[in-house]
Amino acid sequence: MFLVAGRMMGHSFLHGGPCLSGISTAIIHVLFGGSPETATIQIKDCPDVDIRTTIQLLEGTADLTEQEKASVPELALSWDLPGVTQTNRKWLYERLLFHAVITRTSRQVKQLRKGLKETLVWPLLVERPDIIPLFLPRESETAPSCESILERIVWPAKELDDDDDEECSLEDQCRVAGFLRSFIENASCEQRKALLKFWTGWEVLPGEMSVEVVNSQSFPKSSTCFEVLRIPARYQNYESFFVDMQACLTSIDTGFGLV
Repeated sequence: MFLVAGRMMGHSFLHGGPCLSGISTAIIHVLFGGSPETATIQIKDCPDVDIRTTIQLLEGTADLTEQEKASVPELALSWDLPGVTQTNRKWLYERLLFHAVITRTSRQVKQLRKGLKETLVWPLLVERPDIIPLFLPRESETAPSCESILERIVWPAKELDDDDDEECSLEDQCRVAGFLRSFIENASCEQRKALLKFWTGWEVLPGEMSVEVVNSQSFPKSSTCFEVLRIPARYQNYESFFVDMQACLTSIDTGFGLV
C-alpha cells in the first residue's frame, strides 16, 4: 500500500497534480535519509490518538492517578520499555514518543521511499533538497492565494432576456459577484480552504470554477461534481452575505451547505 502511495505521490508531482500535505517533519527527515535519532519529534506527530493521550500523561511533574499509573506501564511493557518512575519519567516520555512516531513507521517509510524511487522524482529530491518543501508542503501552506482562486472563476455574464423571467438581472449578478470577490480577497487561509471544499468537494484548486446567481431565498449552495457555486440574488449588503457564507462553510462536513 505504501509502495503504491509513493508511486502516486511521485507521478502526481511530475504531472502537476496535488501534493500530499501534512506529513510529520520527523517522518520527512527520516524519509530522505536523515538519522532517526536526530529527528525533531512533537507529540502531535503521533498518529494514534489513544497512544498520544497515554504518552501525554508523562508530561509535566504532576502525580499520576492509579488509573494513569496502570495505562502507562501497559503501553511501555508492550514496547519492551520499563515502567514509569520518578527518575525516568522524562526519558520514558521521549522513548515512547520516538517508538510511536519513528520505530513503528519504519517499514512504511521504507516502502514509501521505494515507491518514490520508482518514479523520476526521486533523483530530483535527492539532488535538490530545496524542492522537498514543495513536494511535501506543510498543511498551513496548501491553501491557494486569493489571486489564484479569482483567476479560475468563471463569473456570471448572462444578461436578462425580455422573455425570460427566471434569469437574475445584470445588476443582481454584478452585486452578488462583487460580494463573493470581496469575501475571497479578505478570507483567511482556513476560510479559503473551506470555500474550495464547499465549492468543489475538496481543497485542491481545479482548472475552472463557475458562479451562478439564482432567484432563491435559501442559502448559497454548490454542485461539487460540476464545481458550480449557486448564490441567491437576494443579498443587498455584504454583511448578510458574509454571515450566510460563514454558515455554509461550517457545514461542509455535514452536507456542503444544504442546511
